[in-house]
Amino acid sequence: MIITLLSFFGVLAVLIIAHELGHFITAKTNGVKVEEFGLGFPPRLVGIRLGETLYSLNAIPLGGFVKMAGEEDPKVARSLASKGIGARILILAAGSLMNALLPFLLFAISFMVPHDRVLQQAIVEEVAPGSPAAMAGIRPGDTFLEVNGRPINNVAEVHRIINLSLGTEVTILVKHSDANTETVRLVPRWKPPPGQRALGVKWDAEAVIASQTIVRQSFPFWRAVPMGFQENVEAFILFKNGIISMIIGTTPVAVTGPVGIAQLTGEAAEAGFGPLLEFAAFLSINLAIINILPLPALDGGRIAFVLLEGLRRGRRISPKTEGIVHMIGFALLMAFILMITFQDIVRIIQGNTLLP
Repeated sequence: MIITLLSFFGVLAVLIIAHELGHFITAKTNGVKVEEFGLGFPPRLVGIRLGETLYSLNAIPLGGFVKMAGEEDPKVARSLASKGIGARILILAAGSLMNALLPFLLFAISFMVPHDRVLQQAIVEEVAPGSPAAMAGIRPGDTFLEVNGRPINNVAEVHRIINLSLGTEVTILVKHSDANTETVRLVPRWKPPPGQRALGVKWDAEAVIASQTIVRQSFPFWRAVPMGFQENVEAFILFKNGIISMIIGTTPVAVTGPVGIAQLTGEAAEAGFGPLLEFAAFLSINLAIINILPLPALDGGRIAFVLLEGLRRGRRISPKTEGIVHMIGFALLMAFILMITFQDIVRIIQGNTLLP
């Protein structure tokens, strides 16, 4: 429990500070007065004023905020609302942009940290009739050596590359049971039949486990940085494909709140510092995408009002109306989080986990 709480609040603090720094830096560079930079939500526990800005630590450790002068009122001196449309969009989007860039650093560090890596052969046990694998000529006993030119070190790598390539042609280098190799081409399915995956293969669990070894790995800085960049790009693609899969019904809709995220953070921390950094990176990507959605009370909702102003040729929605919309949106968001939190607590009491 202690490891879980420390890991959760540590990860959360890093993601929140990065997010709010995005707002803070772009606001300052555009001449907007920042009244308060807060970690956590009020009531305030402690605050230190440096210059015109109060830096505060607050009691509810589930978020943060940058309070800018006149966020909806252009009549306030050095207010956010007094700036041009482009500047306001930049300031409001900067938090999500920081959360989108942070994983690049987190992934790079995770590659530099010594970590265990599972090496195993991806050996096919069954091929579903009529599946892409069957039509490409993949047979039971085949071993996947490469997918799209990338060497395969374990079964998880096959699933990752395939999930990056749903609906597009992939090339697979396989070694047949007679030791001959062949390159085949196929298109992974977005919506396979129940019980099948995108390719239509089932792995030989006993043979895969028998071939398994664990090695300790770390990479130098000059290799970890480009690897971190590639990992960050692929994480966004996986997130996008995951959302599409949920929409079309391939995978069940999975939503978790603060309690569930804390549980996942603790489980990642138990696996090591590297896996914790990777989990924090994926969490940051989620935060970036969710915050930019055009929903009231979120950054994307505020950006939507700025864009609406542009479409109305400079005619603003009244600050009072915008404030009410965001207040209602915030209340609905809190109600949704409480509902999800209740489900998370029930799941934990039942001894279940969100990890596969």
